[in-house]
Amino acid sequence: MGTPEFPNLGRHCSVGDCNQIDFLPFTCDRCDHVFCLQHRSYTSHKCPNADQKDVTVLICPLCAKGVRLNPNEDPNITWDSHVNTDCDPSNYQKVTKKKKCPVPGCRETLTFSNTIRCKDCTKEHCLKHRFGPDHKCPGPRKPDSTFPFGNMLRRSQKAEPRSNSSSNNSSSWWSSSLLTVASNFKSSAEAGMQKLSTATTQAIQKAKDGISTGSSSSSSSGDLVEQCVQCPARFPTVGALIEHCEKSHQSNSQPNRSRVTVDVCPKCSKAFRDPVLLVEHVERDHGGTSRA
Repeated sequence: MGTPEFPNLGRHCSVGDCNQIDFLPFTCDRCDHVFCLQHRSYTSHKCPNADQKDVTVLICPLCAKGVRLNPNEDPNITWDSHVNTDCDPSNYQKVTKKKKCPVPGCRETLTFSNTIRCKDCTKEHCLKHRFGPDHKCPGPRKPDSTFPFGNMLRRSQKAEPRSNSSSNNSSSWWSSSLLTVASNFKSSAEAGMQKLSTATTQAIQKAKDGISTGSSSSSSSGDLVEQCVQCPARFPTVGALIEHCEKSHQSNSQPNRSRVTVDVCPKCSKAFRDPVLLVEHVERDHGGTSRA
């Protein structure tokens, strides 16, 4: 085997029935044996370690994840271990049902990098149809200044004839239920507004009545806080107390007013109520002396 120039040239095939000398032998990467061209494959030389580097993957039908099969383990055991530990059925929707551009005829899958949300219609589109004319955008929605349930009522009224014809239809039941709820809401709102207007009118009327209403209510309830200083009578307001004093004690105050003390000048017999005025008069008119 070999030549003087290449003494290690060629080797025998490891298969016992073959044992052929091959000058370009093949070494198996699993069992590290040498084989000829005819027995180089795993199946031809029945390699015992053929499944050692197997990367067979099974796609889980529940979560759409890949489950790698272990060559040294039963596939059923590997499957049970995945179902009990790593299987997440919610991932199936994310993998299989991906978002696509809603434009008719466009099959572009929407991902993180190619998704644009329209500001007017608030729908997600691909980069190709990101502008309004490309995806036939209806434009910004106009604000509805009417009753919030007006459209619902109109739709329910339009659908009412259909509900009469097909009473067993679920959609007619929903429309009638929505109509009833909207009508009850509207009637309750009108009743609340009527009560509010009545309460407002009563409050305005009480405000117009003013002190008279307050005095009558306070006197009837017995809330008397102001007391007369000359008699034990009590009154609810200061105005009532002043009126009582002017009517009841005015005659009694007249004699007190006539008993005011008067100082007379000794020289000119001029009367003064204030002694200070008398002193100033004497100093100014009589030279500062009070002798006669």
